[in-house]
Amino acid sequence: MTIRTGRRCLGLLTIVGILLQFSCGVLSTSYEVTKKTVKTSYKVTKGLVKGTLATGKLVYNLGEFTFQVIMAPLSWPLTHEEIESVDGLPPKEAIRKGRVKRSPYVVNGKRYVPMSTKEARNYREKGTASWYGYETYRKKGGRMTANGEAFNPEGLSAAHKLLPLPAHVRVTNLENRRSIVVRVNDRGPFVEGRIIDLSAGAAKRLGFYKKGTARVLVEAFEVSG
Repeated sequence: MTIRTGRRCLGLLTIVGILLQFSCGVLSTSYEVTKKTVKTSYKVTKGLVKGTLATGKLVYNLGEFTFQVIMAPLSWPLTHEEIESVDGLPPKEAIRKGRVKRSPYVVNGKRYVPMSTKEARNYREKGTASWYGYETYRKKGGRMTANGEAFNPEGLSAAHKLLPLPAHVRVTNLENRRSIVVRVNDRGPFVEGRIIDLSAGAAKRLGFYKKGTARVLVEAFEVSG
């Protein structure tokens, strides 16, 4: 991997660190940083990132879409408590050890094996999307996603059974052609016939919050050099 930058590009270096540590799941193995542009699908400018992982909070943009990443306390319950194990470990132990990204996991006795990075890079699927998180509005405290992030029902996030965590995908509502980019940071939906679960905020942006489900196209969102 080649990174070229100077002191004035600290913001750019930080965003690269984010994208590497919290990989899109479809990152190429090499890209370059210059003073004005990261060679990706979008231009990245100084001041893009607020905070660092050391503070437990990150805010970054991909084009018009803003993402906030907050690591949840391990005491918080998972959004999907039916996850029995990850990589042979209790889910929170796997999160603590950083063994979540592409690790096999078990839900209700069924073993799921996530895609490789190469497979994720070419991912494209049409199917039914739903949204989740309503239950979090009624509970005190917060919920943790399958990779240890704080679940924000109003954010732009999603759950997917097989994509590496985290990842970014573009979701297009085929019924009204609205399209957004979301951060995949959770597992699910574990309901027959659904390919992705979106946060309430994402469902609102796509125009199917009240309806509950929609026919969508989900495509890998590649950050490459």
